[in-house]
Amino acid sequence: MTRTAVVGAGWAGLAAAVAATEAGQHVTVFEAARTLGGRARTLMLDTPTGPLAVDNGQHILIGAYTATLGLMARLGAPPETVLHALPLALPFANGTGLRTPTWAARWPAPLDALAAIATTPGWGWREKLSLTKASLGWQFGGFHCDPQLTVAQLCVRLPTQVFQDLIEPLCVSALNTAAHQASAQVFLRVLKDALFGAGHGPWNGATLLLPRVPLGQLLPEPAQRWLQARGAQVHTGRRVGTLLASASGWLVDGEPFDRVLLATPPGASARLLEPLAQHFPAAAAWTAQAQALRFEAIATVYALAQRPLPQGAAMLALRHGPGAPAQFVFDKAALGGPKDLLAFVVSASGNDRERLQADVLTQAQALGLGPLNVLQTVVEKRATFACTPQLQRPPSHMGNGLWAVADFVAGPYPATLEGAVRCGLAAGARSD
Repeated sequence: MTRTAVVGAGWAGLAAAVAATEAGQHVTVFEAARTLGGRARTLMLDTPTGPLAVDNGQHILIGAYTATLGLMARLGAPPETVLHALPLALPFANGTGLRTPTWAARWPAPLDALAAIATTPGWGWREKLSLTKASLGWQFGGFHCDPQLTVAQLCVRLPTQVFQDLIEPLCVSALNTAAHQASAQVFLRVLKDALFGAGHGPWNGATLLLPRVPLGQLLPEPAQRWLQARGAQVHTGRRVGTLLASASGWLVDGEPFDRVLLATPPGASARLLEPLAQHFPAAAAWTAQAQALRFEAIATVYALAQRPLPQGAAMLALRHGPGAPAQFVFDKAALGGPKDLLAFVVSASGNDRERLQADVLTQAQALGLGPLNVLQTVVEKRATFACTPQLQRPPSHMGNGLWAVADFVAGPYPATLEGAVRCGLAAGARSD
C-alpha cells in the first residue's frame, strides 16, 4: 500500500488526504497548529460573556464551488444544512445594488444573472444594457482575453456606476486584489463558473452560500473524523522539521513515505525544500517561484451593534474608498450566530490594525447601527496571493512523488476555497 504524507491540514491538505485515502493509500497528516483549517479556520474570542467561536475571516462560498460542496457532502456535512443560500445579490444599505429578483431565483444560468441586471435598482437602461452586452461578449469570447489585461482595463467601457457597484466588489471578494491590479483572465474564469456555469445540487452557480456554523464545522472537523474512521493518522501540534529524499521515496522527520504532499504556506514549504535544492532541481525552481509571489491581507472586524443591519439583511455591500476600507458587512445573528454580532470584511487590506479598525467604525456610522463595541480585529496578513496579470505560479507536481497542494499553485482559480480543494483532490488521487 502506498504511504502518503500530507504536511499541512488546511482545506487543500485535507482534501488531498481524503482523495488519497479514497484511492487506497495509507495517509498520515501532519499539522503544526492545534486547530485544523489553515487560513479558513475557527478561533475563539474572549468576550465579557465568555468565549465566542468565530472565524479568522468571513468566507463566502458560491454554488459554482462544486468540488468543495461535493466534498462536504461526502464527509457528512450536507451543504444544505450548514450553509445559508441567497440568490446572487450585492445590495447596499440604501436599497441599490445588484440582486436577483425572487421570481428569477431558480431560473437557469445565465437567465438569473440577466434578470438581476435588468432589475437592478438605481441603474438606468444605459448601465443595464452595457453590462448585459459586456457579459454576453465575454461568453461568446469563451471567457478569454489578453492575459496582460487588468480587470479595470477589461471593463474600461462599462459605466462608472456599474464598475463601482458590481465589478469592484466582485473582483476584490473573488481575487482579493484591487481591480486596477487584478488579472482579467482569472476574473473571467470566476465569472464563467459563477454566472454561466452549473451549480451544486439545487443551487445555481451564482448562488451565495454563507456559513451558518463556524468554518471548522464545514470541512476541517468532518474531514478529521472521516479520515480517522478510515485508518488515517491525523497529528495536530506536529510541525515537520525535515524532508529528505531516500532510495525508496521520502523521509518526513525520519519516517518513510512513498509520496509527500506539501500543503503548507510558501515559506514553510520552501524551508523544507531548501536542503533538497542542490540535488533536486525541481525543488529549487519551485522555491524561487513561490518566494516571488506577493501576498494580500484580509481583515475582519468583529463588533457588537445595538441594531441589526438595514433591511434585515444577512449581508450588505459597503461603499468603500479612502477612509472607508470595508467592502462587506455580515450580520452573524441572521446566519445562526450570536445576537448583535457583526463582521466587517476588508479585503486587500493594510496591516495597520488600529487605523483600519477606527476607519471601519467611522464607516459603519452611515448604517445607523448605534455605537459599536469592537470585540476583536483579526488580520490574516498573508491571506491570498496577489492575483495579477500573467502571474507565474509554482507547479503542483515536482516529480518523484513530491507535490505542492495549495491554492497558490498553478491553476485557473484565484486563492479561494474551491481552488484549494480542487488542487488537493487532484493531487491526492494520483499515485505518482
